[in-house]
Amino acid sequence: MRLERFRSDCAVFVAPDFLAALAVAPVFWVGLYAFTHPVVNLSWPFQSPLRFALLAVFYPVLEEIIFRGWLQEELHKWALGSRIFARLSLANLLTSTVFSIAHVLYHSARWAAATFFPSLVFGYFKDKSRRLFPSIVLHVFYNAGYFWFFGASLYPRLGR
Repeated sequence: MRLERFRSDCAVFVAPDFLAALAVAPVFWVGLYAFTHPVVNLSWPFQSPLRFALLAVFYPVLEEIIFRGWLQEELHKWALGSRIFARLSLANLLTSTVFSIAHVLYHSARWAAATFFPSLVFGYFKDKSRRLFPSIVLHVFYNAGYFWFFGASLYPRLGR
């Protein structure tokens, strides 16, 4: 029983849609670099490991627990929450909207709006697997790459 459950839980990580979701992030980073030409200091995570750990691991895990683990689950309990539109649940669409709005606290409105699409991806895998771990893995991967490549331009003193 446990081995079957383990295999089932691991299957999501080799599914083509999950691998595609992983592959999209580096494409986004390259595109963002091409448009913004930021200061790049790939050693900054080693110069400020606590800040990097917060941005790349702690915050994504916390956000996934709050948004996908709690809010999306609560919205699924509503009669309309589990309705599916284009393979996305209404609970995921609403959670992603709230997720984006919450990012206005620390980012520009344009950048906060841009978090909507990755949030849909995280929510899709939460719904598909019925587990939080796949969305946590994706969110950590997205944040780790983003902040590793662009953290020095976001926090100028790291670019020195």
